[in-house]
Amino acid sequence: MTLTEPARETPAAGAPSTPSAPQAQQFISWVTLAMMTTASVANLRPSPSMALYGLAAVFLYLVPAVVFLLPTALVSAELASGWTGGVYRWVSEGLSKPLGFLAVWCQFAMTIAYYPSLLAYVASTFAYVIDPRLADNGLYIAVVIVVIYWAGVFVSSRGTKAVAGLAGMGLVIGTLIPGVVLVVLGLVFLAQGNPSAAPMDSGHFLPPWTGLASLVLIVGNFLSYAGMEMNGVHVASLREPGKQFPRSVFAATGLVLLIFILPALAISWVMPGEDLSLTAGVMQAFQGFFDHFGVGWLTKVVGVLLVAAALGGMLTWLAGPAKGLLMVSRQEGYLPPVLQKLNRRGVPRNIMVAQGGLTTLIALLYAFIPDVSSAYWIFSVITTQIYLVVYLLMFAAVVRLRRTQPDRPRGFRVPAVRLVAGVGFVASVAAMCIGFVPPEQFGGGPLWRYLLTVGGGLLVLGLLAPLAFLKFRKPHWVAPEHRG
Repeated sequence: MTLTEPARETPAAGAPSTPSAPQAQQFISWVTLAMMTTASVANLRPSPSMALYGLAAVFLYLVPAVVFLLPTALVSAELASGWTGGVYRWVSEGLSKPLGFLAVWCQFAMTIAYYPSLLAYVASTFAYVIDPRLADNGLYIAVVIVVIYWAGVFVSSRGTKAVAGLAGMGLVIGTLIPGVVLVVLGLVFLAQGNPSAAPMDSGHFLPPWTGLASLVLIVGNFLSYAGMEMNGVHVASLREPGKQFPRSVFAATGLVLLIFILPALAISWVMPGEDLSLTAGVMQAFQGFFDHFGVGWLTKVVGVLLVAAALGGMLTWLAGPAKGLLMVSRQEGYLPPVLQKLNRRGVPRNIMVAQGGLTTLIALLYAFIPDVSSAYWIFSVITTQIYLVVYLLMFAAVVRLRRTQPDRPRGFRVPAVRLVAGVGFVASVAAMCIGFVPPEQFGGGPLWRYLLTVGGGLLVLGLLAPLAFLKFRKPHWVAPEHRG
């Protein structure tokens, strides 16, 4: 998943323009866009949760790809090719400004729950470099999350550009190379006649049905696919958007599915589901394979690569959602002035500090929830629930904009937009509803606690907080440069 970058400000109406020399249009190929899309979405982190299902992981990845990934990519392409400014502009023009603020707020708020789950993965991965027993130690996980997050805030607040190139490197060293190695080791493991830990026959292509709880982990795949809307901004860089963008989307979808599915299967070949950790599952698989082939020391090397890639990626976009929220808030006065302040390097440090306080409180829950995997799943679900609000608003906005502004130039138009957006909207609602059902793997705790945690996270972070800002905002909250 890639978080949204802040939208670029456009000159106000009537503002004097500066003459500039005409610039030639820079085009990219649909293959290039497909690779950019793949880089922004695919990673190894969700593989352990799907490895629990064995061969059924294929089905559980395909379903959300068809009903969520494709609609998201197509709808965002139309919106981005017709309206600059990102999701706030899309929802504001399609629905209303308050709902536009809700959308951009949810893009920001989901990171409050997302960082603890991401850094729990980092902590569990790093445990295999120092002591694998720490991977399931809640106190260790909490300490690592807090230390790394605040170190990231410190680095980002200094406006350093030293980490700007680490995201691209992360795709190679933290996803492609480990993913290929994992799959190759798995194939060699099976070729040697070793039995798969999970059944691989056709009778196990569908997950066993034991009620809704047996399908709950599919919700995590919606979060895995989130971020596709960011690539719609590149539709104007294609020579023939109407033909090339769909081609790019389908190619990227195929690549993303391969990167998600094959490592998940490889993990299921060597790790029995009952022994699999959702945070350390990737490292458990590498440990199992490397020990089998007598090169156990390579586990530490892979662990360092995965940690470096994850941290590099985190640093490159740590301030992104905060900047997007800040820009909109300064224009419309959605946040109090204290949260709108920038440091001398132009970084919204106060927002990041407030965000960090909440992130720290959430991270400390790892020290009190006995099962690290359960905590990881709960925070992942809260993240998904909040982010799905953005997509619900986006799908609704594209349909209304097609009706209210049918003649506005668009570089790309979604065929059968009502059907495509309707499928995405219904799938998002279904995912939100299923997210309130505890997975069968974590059925030991009381239902009320699970519902209170997930529902409370969505209600407080995703709905009540933005509604409070909208209700209590004051005219003087608008930044001086944006006052009429």
